Amino acid sequence: MNIRSLTRGDGVVIGAAALLFIASLLDFHSATLVSANAWNTDFSGLALPSVFLLGFIAAGLLVATRFVPEGRKIAGLPLSAWGIVLAVSAAWSGLWTLILNGSNGAGAILGFLAVAVLAGVALAGAKIPALAGQLVPDPKPVAAPPYGGQPQPGAGYGYPGAPEGRQAQPYGNTPQPAPPYGGTPQDAGQTPAPTPEPAPAADFSPFWFAVPVARPLFAEDGSPNPIAELAPGTWYLAVEQRGPATLIAQTQDGRRGVLNDTSGIQRG
Repeated sequence: MNIRSLTRGDGVVIGAAALLFIASLLDFHSATLVSANAWNTDFSGLALPSVFLLGFIAAGLLVATRFVPEGRKIAGLPLSAWGIVLAVSAAWSGLWTLILNGSNGAGAILGFLAVAVLAGVALAGAKIPALAGQLVPDPKPVAAPPYGGQPQPGAGYGYPGAPEGRQAQPYGNTPQPAPPYGGTPQDAGQTPAPTPEPAPAADFSPFWFAVPVARPLFAEDGSPNPIAELAPGTWYLAVEQRGPATLIAQTQDGRRGVLNDTSGIQRG
């Protein structure tokens, strides 16, 4: 589940559902001496199932569309189509409830306004640019340093910042202890320093990318079990390329792994 897949229109749908729930707790009639809300069917009649419950179901279907695979259908219709139909039906029932009620309380009035907004967003939300944008915007990717360069403290994806007074090392280099005064970096008879890891191709530079669908990230040691799952709508950093269709990717929490399927990725 990725919250960044929600649009501002979905946010309005969620707000309308919250307003509808509040309206269901308020007085449905203004002329009764006994406080009665929509949940008391002796006073609200069919308004509970035809306006309030129908509105809740419509809002749930419209929001659930963002979190289920495309093509998921109920009785041959996609979830979004069911949500639109039920939202319009709830608004139509709410209008006739106001007309036939006679003594409308705050619950009846707010309930109709909530389902009217719900139906309006369901019908035209995707066509209004202000509602079609992301509810939670993607984080702005930080420019990655050239491969082999030294990242600045506090900069770079997943880089926590070098301690004060200590310089960050280039990727793939191992810091060596300083030799004693007058000595040489490598004295005869000493154990040779570890050989640096081989660098990737010289023409590769780290870049930001996003995946079109959720894809597993496997450990670099070849383990068949995924260590993470890359989600759509989130930027990840490609730090190395292995083969024509394999990348070494870094997640938000700093974990690195192998992405075997790079088809359709979006470069930042």
